[in-house]
Amino acid sequence: MPSSVVNSYIYFPETEILRIIYQSGAVYDYLKVPLSISEKFREARSKGRFLNSVIKRRFKFIKVS
Repeated sequence: MPSSVVNSYIYFPETEILRIIYQSGAVYDYLKVPLSISEKFREARSKGRFLNSVIKRRFKFIKVS
């Protein structure tokens, strides 16, 4: 999953949290992300583009670290 923006990610289905670990080391939790969206993110050819165009526009987030 090489990406210039996203280092890695984890989806927590029980809480619908999508945790994004950026290349910078910053960690954000995107809240109430449905499983279907997390699957589309996983399948996206460009993680950064999908993150910016879909996830950031629709879901609230909190900075973890």
